[in-house]
Formats: sequence, C-alpha cells, structure tokens
Amino acid sequence: MNNKLFVGNLPYTATEEELKEAFTAAGTVVSVKIIMDRDTGRSKGFGFVEMSSEPEAGTAVEKLNNADYAGRPITVSIARPQEPRTGGGGGGRGGRGGGDRGGRY
Repeated sequence: MNNKLFVGNLPYTATEEELKEAFTAAGTVVSVKIIMDRDTGRSKGFGFVEMSSEPEAGTAVEKLNNADYAGRPITVSIARPQEPRTGGGGGGRGGRGGGDRGGRY
C-alpha cells in the first residue's frame, strides 16, 4: 500500500483547497491535485490526494470512501501506479515521402 489516493466522482466545482480541507480529517495532507481537461480547463471529476503516511491513507479510505462531498458520494481508494504509455500518438511525422510524381516517361 502507498500513501497516494485516487478520489473520484468529484463535483466539477470542487477546488484543491476544499479537497485538502476534507481530507485533513484523516491526517496530514501532503498534496492535492484535481485533474483538469487541457482543452476546456474544466475539472475531469477526479483527482489525487497524497497523505503523509500509509496509515493515514488507510484511515482516509475508511472514513471518506462513499462519503458525501458537496452532494455526491466520492470514491476514495489507494492509487495504482501510472502505467507507462505505449503505442502511437504524438511524436513523429509518419506518412510517405514526397518524390517526383510528374508522370513523365
């Protein structure tokens, strides 16, 4: 187990400061990050909270999982490590080379 928590089903109006305040009931909060959509700048409805120790993270899961947060039952669980990204997307320019297609004989 680690001390980083996934927090889901957040209202789009939630702020990192409010989330930090809610989690201090379980212990010392080291960091809070609400994930934002890079195109719209709006919250994606989930984030991460890092507690100062594993026991505090466990307490936060016990106390706050399915707890009411601004009228919504939030999901709190131990965060899984981020998997490395693979495959396409971004980077190279792909496609075919230019070349002369003038139709000459």
